[in-house]
Amino acid sequence: MATVTQLRIFFERNGFTVCKRLADRLGMKVKSVRLFFIYASFTTVVGGFLLYLVLAFWLKLKDMVNTKRSSVFDL
Repeated sequence: MATVTQLRIFFERNGFTVCKRLADRLGMKVKSVRLFFIYASFTTVVGGFLLYLVLAFWLKLKDMVNTKRSSVFDL
């Protein structure tokens, strides 16, 4: 358990320097850069899932249109 805590502390101390250095270079607030990364991660997950659903619906619709019927009574 102690190693997990030490690992967490290490990443908390050194992991946020990426946002700080990027914010310093762009001349922005660190909080804004962190919020951007949080919002980008949510939209990436949700956007990918929505894209998957749209493609699945589109392929199902395409299969329904392209199926060949053997007679008029299959309608």
